[in-house]
Amino acid sequence: MRWEGRRQSDNVEDRRQSGAAPMLVGGGLLSILLIVALMFLGVDPQQIAQIAPELAGPPDQAQQAPGQPGNDAMSQFIRVVVADNEDVWGNLFPKAFGSRYAEPTLVLFTGQVKSACGFASAAAGPFYCPLDKKVYIDLAFYEELKRRFGAPGDFAQAYVIAHEIGHHVQNQLGISNTVQSMRPRLSERDYNKLSVRMELQADFLAGVWAHHVARYAGIVDEDDIREAVNAAAAIGDDRIQKQSQGYIVPDAFTHGSSEQRVRWFLYGLQTGDPTLMERAFEVDTP
Repeated sequence: MRWEGRRQSDNVEDRRQSGAAPMLVGGGLLSILLIVALMFLGVDPQQIAQIAPELAGPPDQAQQAPGQPGNDAMSQFIRVVVADNEDVWGNLFPKAFGSRYAEPTLVLFTGQVKSACGFASAAAGPFYCPLDKKVYIDLAFYEELKRRFGAPGDFAQAYVIAHEIGHHVQNQLGISNTVQSMRPRLSERDYNKLSVRMELQADFLAGVWAHHVARYAGIVDEDDIREAVNAAAAIGDDRIQKQSQGYIVPDAFTHGSSEQRVRWFLYGLQTGDPTLMERAFEVDTP
């Protein structure tokens, strides 16, 4: 992906130099570890947000302050990817959905971070918090993506960000709230299925973004697309379960299988049409 010398977004908050967030607050260390564990197990951030005030203590506790923005190559790359998402969705969203696109903020952190959805550690992976409309990522995840999952490449990294911003698109359209409101009425198994649909829809939206970025001559090529496809396959629930526990439990999927994630990303890449996003909730195949 050609990114050097291109526009960088101002909507990136760099907390990497601010140090670790305070841990012994409110409910204490045990409560914070519980929140982190819930994030690691794939619990919806909005669910965690409902219990976080009770576990994490009063709202006037110390906050993690932003650090000085870094100007390393990786942070510059992240800012370019965020800018590309702003350009694509700023153009597509009003045409497709009839309202202005509200740009999210991406937060860079190291080790652990506090969001409006509670505390999270790097082990939870990148995530989007709908309560503060921010994407959070520890850049160490990309080393894990390359080393553990065998998915290197800058466009693989860009896909991860585009997927999380896909969740922001869902949030702005009210899809996130609708799905969350159904949680009390569903079994864990049925809600997992709904969660998978949400994730596949975000993969589709990442593909839509890639479709429009690919139209800019010289920015991406076929190798870049292969990197994104490889990343989507590498973080499928079936592959992660097989690697971590040696067997696959489809009923426990929360993000979709490798095949599903690749298929929906490619469907978005092929069509470039965000108005087709509802198909992820209607059928299993495009």
